[in-house]
Amino acid sequence: MIENLAARVVLALVWLLSHLPLGAQAAIGRGLGGLMFHLARERRHVARTNLALCLPELGKAEREALLREHFALVGRSTLERGVLWHASEARLRRMIHVEGDVGFAERHPGPVMWLVPHFLALEVAGAATQIFQRRLAMDVYTPQSVAVFDAALLKGRGRFGRAEFLKREDGARAIVKAVRRGRVFFNAPDMDFGLRDAAFVPFFGHPAATLLAPSRLARSLGMAVQPVVAEMLPGGQGFRVVFGEPWTDWPTDDPEADAARMNRFIEAQVRERPAQYLWVHKRFKARPPGAPPVYD
Repeated sequence: MIENLAARVVLALVWLLSHLPLGAQAAIGRGLGGLMFHLARERRHVARTNLALCLPELGKAEREALLREHFALVGRSTLERGVLWHASEARLRRMIHVEGDVGFAERHPGPVMWLVPHFLALEVAGAATQIFQRRLAMDVYTPQSVAVFDAALLKGRGRFGRAEFLKREDGARAIVKAVRRGRVFFNAPDMDFGLRDAAFVPFFGHPAATLLAPSRLARSLGMAVQPVVAEMLPGGQGFRVVFGEPWTDWPTDDPEADAARMNRFIEAQVRERPAQYLWVHKRFKARPPGAPPVYD
């Protein structure tokens, strides 16, 4: 009861702030992120560890500055969900700048997978796939522990009526059915879900539990795979979503090689916008046999 009440207060505040100009929201969000940096001790440790593992070529001071910038953007992305969940479609079209082949999924006659790495503007990518092209989408999500937040998330993400949302627990069969109904699979696979249908594949030179299901699903259903990368632009400039060229060399008949190819692609994207990747996630939580934990 108390959690739901607190959630309602937070969501009301986010809704209220969503009416401000984007530049003002960005400034408030960065301030929120600075507060989160000091209060979220565990997530700060996780992000600092990830940066040390993945970007060792940076000096300690450079990584610390990157860490603080990351938290500033985490705060910003938290508040900007209010815009994505409440602003008119016309306002979102002005804020979101799309590049690349945004109409590929509409033209392609067969199944399509959007491969979307976990950058902080992931929600922006979801909005862009609904308002800048007409083919219906499908996403897989993890239900939130607080019921009010869970309901708000589903309502906000699905308010245009152009996407359906499956729970992760629904499994691969539900995904296959949705794809066969013509839905484009909005797939954000670069998280550590353990070793179920996964393998340890290098990510920035370290073994990371990486899903093999995207490759297997794409191959079994004959899916075209198009990478989509979203980023936050400075201040009130909005967002950029790049619809990349569909991959012609993926999937293959080797799911582990495909997972490695996917990770290399994500690494390259991270190096272009290092503060915007989801460093607060325990990407190396699962460990190979005998390997020590990295977050203790």
